[in-house]
Amino acid sequence: MKKAILFATLLCASITQSIWAQKSVNLITTDIDHFWQAYDKIISTKDTSAQYTYLNTLFLEKSTAGQKAMINARNYTSKDYLRVISERQPYFNSIRANTLKAKDYAKAIAIKVEKLKQLYPALKPAEIYFTVGAFRSGGTTTGKMVLIGSEIAMAGEHLDNLVFTNVHEYVHTQQKTNMGDNLLAQCVMEGVAEFVSEKVMAIPSTLPALTYGKAHTESIKQVFILQMFNTGNGFWLYSNAENQFGLRDLGYYVGYAIAEQYYAKATDKARAIAEMIELDYNNMEALSAYVDQSGYFNQKVKQLRDEYEKNRPFVVSATPEKFTDSVGSLKYTVKILFSKPMDKRLRNFEYGPLGKENAMYVKKFVGFSVDGSAATFETELEPGRQYQLVLGEGFKDASGVEMKPYLIDFKTRDK
Repeated sequence: MKKAILFATLLCASITQSIWAQKSVNLITTDIDHFWQAYDKIISTKDTSAQYTYLNTLFLEKSTAGQKAMINARNYTSKDYLRVISERQPYFNSIRANTLKAKDYAKAIAIKVEKLKQLYPALKPAEIYFTVGAFRSGGTTTGKMVLIGSEIAMAGEHLDNLVFTNVHEYVHTQQKTNMGDNLLAQCVMEGVAEFVSEKVMAIPSTLPALTYGKAHTESIKQVFILQMFNTGNGFWLYSNAENQFGLRDLGYYVGYAIAEQYYAKATDKARAIAEMIELDYNNMEALSAYVDQSGYFNQKVKQLRDEYEKNRPFVVSATPEKFTDSVGSLKYTVKILFSKPMDKRLRNFEYGPLGKENAMYVKKFVGFSVDGSAATFETELEPGRQYQLVLGEGFKDASGVEMKPYLIDFKTRDK
C-alpha cells in the first residue's frame, strides 16, 4: 500500500512537472514558415519592386512579436533581407530542412527548462521565438522573449548546441537586464547564463572561448583588467575585432570563470544559483561584492576601478585655430593633444550639452600623428556662434582603455 501511494505521488509529481514544462515553453515557429513563403517568391523574380512586395506582405507584415523584436534589436531592414537572400541562396537552401524541424526541438527544450526550474525554483515562464534575421544574431533576448536567429542557430554545425543555446537565452529572460553599464557587468551577465546552462545540460560548453580561456587564464585576466570598466564591449563580446588572442567572445570566459569560482566557494549551491541569476549587474556595489567573493581577481574591484580611472587617457588640449576665411564662414583646424599614445584606428565625436543646433561638425579628419599622441581635424563654422563637440570614449589608448570624454566649447568671433 505504501509503495502504491509512493508510486502515485511520484506519478502525480511527474505529470505536474511535465505540464509545467509544456506550459513554460511556448515555442513559436510561424516566422520560419512565413519567411520561406516569401523566399520562394523573391527568388522567382528579378523585379526588385516585386521582391520588396513579397518580403513585406508574406513575411514582415505577418511578423510575430518575437520577429519584430529581433528586427528592432538588430536593426534589420528590408534591404538587408533582400541582400542576404540574393547573396546566400545556396546557404539558405542548405538550412531549409533544419529550420522546418524547429517544432521538433520543443520537447527537448521543455525537458531542460524543467531542469532549470529544479535548479532555480523561482523560474518564470518565457516565450521562445524562432525568428529569421540577416546574420547578425544567433540568439538574444528581450523582456520575457527568447529570440533565436534561425538562419545562424539552425545551420548544421550549430544544431547540436541548439538546446544549449535556448537554455542560455532562457536564463537571460530571468535576469534583471540584458545590457550592462560596463564591460565587467556585461561579461558577468553572459558568464552566469553560460555557467548555469552548463549545469542544466550536464555537459561542458563547446564555446571555443571557454576552452582557450582555461588554458590562458592569467594572460586574459591581465588584459581584461585594463579594459574591464570600459562602457563598450570591444573585442570581448559579440565581435570579430582583431585582438592579441586571435579569438572572439573571451568575455564569456571571464564571466564564466567568475561564476564557476563563486559557485565552488558557496556552501549552499541552490542559493548561489539564485544569487547569480538575480544579481543586479548594474548595481556597482552588488556586482563588486559578487566578483570579490569569487576571488577571480587578486585585488578588490574597487581597487581595480580606482587604478582604471587613474590610468585613463585624457585630452591635454584641443583648441580651434582659424586658418582661412570663406564666404560667410570661417575654417578652423583643431589639434588634439592626448596624455598618451592612442589607438589610431579609433575615434569618436558626439554632440555637446547644447545639442545638434550648436554642434561643431568634423568636416575632415586629417589623422593622428605618427606616434598617436595627437590628432587633427578641420571644421567650418559661422561667425558669432557658440559651438560644442565632445571627444568621446570611442577614443582609446594603445591598451584599449577608453579616454575620458572631453568637451570643446568654443565661440567664434563676430563678423
